[in-house]
Amino acid sequence: MANIRVIVVGAGIAGPVLATFLKTRGYDPIVYERLPSAGEGGLSLMLQPNGLRVLSLIPGLLEQIPGHSPDRMIHCSALDGKEDILVDNDVSPDTMRELFGFPLMGVQRAELQRLLIDTAEKHGIEIKWGHQAIEFEQTEDAVEVTFANGAKDTASFVVGCDGLHSNTRIALFGKEKADFTGLAQFGGLSLTPPALQGKSALVNIYGNGRHMIAYPVGEGKHAWAITTREAEVKEDWKTQKAEQQDEIRRGPLSTWGFGAGELVKTGQKIVKYGLYDRPELKSWFKGRIVLLGDAAHPTSPHLGQGANQAFEDIYHLMRLLKKYNPSAGQPSTELLSHVFRDYQDLRLPRTSELVRGARKQGEARVVEGIDACRARDEGIRAGFNSDAAKRAQYELLSGPFKDSEM
Repeated sequence: MANIRVIVVGAGIAGPVLATFLKTRGYDPIVYERLPSAGEGGLSLMLQPNGLRVLSLIPGLLEQIPGHSPDRMIHCSALDGKEDILVDNDVSPDTMRELFGFPLMGVQRAELQRLLIDTAEKHGIEIKWGHQAIEFEQTEDAVEVTFANGAKDTASFVVGCDGLHSNTRIALFGKEKADFTGLAQFGGLSLTPPALQGKSALVNIYGNGRHMIAYPVGEGKHAWAITTREAEVKEDWKTQKAEQQDEIRRGPLSTWGFGAGELVKTGQKIVKYGLYDRPELKSWFKGRIVLLGDAAHPTSPHLGQGANQAFEDIYHLMRLLKKYNPSAGQPSTELLSHVFRDYQDLRLPRTSELVRGARKQGEARVVEGIDACRARDEGIRAGFNSDAAKRAQYELLSGPFKDSEM
């Protein structure tokens, strides 16, 4: 009997990982991506222990990730001409493995995406580029997907992993209004400046109405992103034009302390994008179609958990498919509703809490006015290593399992 066909919409970070797990569990996944090829979109991401724990279930994958693990996490203030270290914590691979089983790992998004796509293809999974899903027609035992180029395909069920601007989400629940938060980010990739050489640190730098995060993503290379309050900016993550990049490199942030200014002055492929809020969904599925990752719970980047939470989604979706459909046979819509509802009921409250937490963190990082900034800095100094903060970190980074049930 032929294996059950599954359409995965989106070949970003989550889609190829989900497809690889589906293939190894006896399904026949195919991935459709609207872009014509693997993109250079996005800059970097920080893989955290909870995400790496899921990826470790794909044999040999972790050893191939082209990332760099920091040794220190430093929070510092560059305010009113004064530089101050607020927090300096040990996050070395040995320490993180002792606490959580896995390290932190900064990686360029494009390099990670290429590895995940290559991994999926080595498992025999076809990835079809230039296919934008626009219509989904459900029957009693299948879903027919129509693409913008006129192609059609049919599968037993569909998983929408198509990110922030998910066509799958729109098809299920309609187009929603995205509200600008008043915050924008810009960032780039730079050679490691002298101030950060030899430190291998994940650095958070706080100023008046602005915040920078920077971390190594390879030998002698840093990724960085700055959050500021701005007039409305598009949400497109596109690299700025040459003159716009030059304007940022020469701007006021080029004199910022702790190496931040040097990162800005030498930044390459500088992107700028607005941060937007979307309504929280009450459901992640309809019939035989379900959402995963940013398609289900788009978040601002301030906790660095976007990709890591998508990997947690994948773990629980695969765990529940095994629980309800251990033979990987043709599932009824009723069986899929059990899988998707349990997945949704577990993950929706958790991710909603993290989305709200990321939004709150972003606002707190870019308070304006010297008095408010000093209060923020003292809160970071006093609270970062508190018992409550340590409990929250343990809860966040110890998931989504101790012993895999996939």
